[in-house]
Amino acid sequence: MGHTPLARSAQALCSRSHCNNCRLKSVCLPLSLSLEDIDQLDAIVQRRQPLQAGEMLYRAGDPFTAIYAVRAGALKTWTSSSNGREQITGFYLPGDIAGLDGPADNRHSNSAQVLQTSSVCKLPFNQLEQLGSQVPGLQRNLLQLLSREIVHEQHQLRLISSASAQTRVATFVLDLSTRQHRHQLSATDITLPMSRGDIANFLGLTLETVSRTFSQLQKLGVLQSSGKQLTVIDLEQLHHLAQTE
Repeated sequence: MGHTPLARSAQALCSRSHCNNCRLKSVCLPLSLSLEDIDQLDAIVQRRQPLQAGEMLYRAGDPFTAIYAVRAGALKTWTSSSNGREQITGFYLPGDIAGLDGPADNRHSNSAQVLQTSSVCKLPFNQLEQLGSQVPGLQRNLLQLLSREIVHEQHQLRLISSASAQTRVATFVLDLSTRQHRHQLSATDITLPMSRGDIANFLGLTLETVSRTFSQLQKLGVLQSSGKQLTVIDLEQLHHLAQTE
């Protein structure tokens, strides 16, 4: 596993020792931060060796101590019901911040698991708060991150409670496309780090429905789907389908 291109990429990212060298700094950091401020932030960042698929980053109920910036790879989060059923609550790609479920009760309400070889930066939250009181731009960024998480959860609840299967899948693909574009990656060529079963769980659909819907979108000329490779052919139509309901 350690010799795959993805693992080598994660290892290379871990070896870069400064936030200012990270290609995702424009996503993770406020644009207003000075080099001196970035140096202060870099001093508290804990960089780990690449995590392998299946490893747990944290579990529901664990004390909340840090948030995690994904530099390479992907994570998924889920929560368990009283009968033990798991519900996937999110997918985290390069440039995303995981762990924001923790500040409310000082414990994680979700579990986070690595989907593929991944590199993450751990930011101890107490130190981040202290630094935020000294660097206003960083404090605003933390509030924006928390607000964005709340808005995303509200949107997800509306989506799975009322939208059709086609709208749910189209919205999911559009979200991946938008996030990749924001992180300076291709908006049309997408490699899914998650399984179709995970997508179905996340969207509140059956695996068969998700597979059938991908086939429908392919017949409509919206996208091409082959295994975990997606190519968005008609981005405008994808937007239309995602906003149908």
